[in-house]
Amino acid sequence: MSFTVVIPARYASTRLPGKPLLDLDGWPMIRHVHARACESGASRVIVATDDERIADICGDFGAEVAMTDSDHASGTDRLEEVARRCGLAAEERVVNVQGDEPLIPPALINQVAQSLQRFPDAAIATLCERLHDVESVLNPNIVKVVRDREGYALYFSRAPIPWARDQWADGTPASLPPATPYFRHIGIYGYRARVLHDFVNWPPSLLEQVESLEQLRAMENGARIHVDEALEVPPGGVDTEADLERVRAVFQNRKQEK
Repeated sequence: MSFTVVIPARYASTRLPGKPLLDLDGWPMIRHVHARACESGASRVIVATDDERIADICGDFGAEVAMTDSDHASGTDRLEEVARRCGLAAEERVVNVQGDEPLIPPALINQVAQSLQRFPDAAIATLCERLHDVESVLNPNIVKVVRDREGYALYFSRAPIPWARDQWADGTPASLPPATPYFRHIGIYGYRARVLHDFVNWPPSLLEQVESLEQLRAMENGARIHVDEALEVPPGGVDTEADLERVRAVFQNRKQEK
């Protein structure tokens, strides 16, 4: 069964304006992301943008582009507009790959799409990786997830979950409890197109607003989310100037190794 990758790409980044067009090893960043998506086995890869400069660059290297509204509250809203305008079938699998992930492994994109095929009850699929240190578990910027026996999400939180009541009874965790797995959520999502249409019509939910985690809106409305353990740990995306230099160094090292 085929799947579609949509790459939301905005020009107006507060930290790095014009981020999708920044140079990485002679290519604009968005071209690297598009190339990784094309390597994933997707039948269709669409760049979704509200900026003509990004659209023009993508056109130059042959990418399919969908122009979208500029006032979307989130990337999910932009994704839904693309699915609607392109007439994607209700059960079409749509994988959201962020436009600032030039190093994303294609295998992870494919893994998310295949999860939706393997688990027909899943409305959404995403990934996680194991955490091994208490500092990461306590860090509110690292989103944790707990899953049931089949890998469906029970809850996502910025708090340390599960809470080890006996070991952490004094309220100052020093280490992780043995034999208790902790997982970090990796923010790549696959959706069935019909779920995207439902999602944008659901009002922001209470838990979503409290935790500032959009996926909780889906869960509060009964959508099941399957969370597979990632086949490999993805490198970080590009949010800051320091991230940009780190990724440029990766490309430079790869060139020297050839």
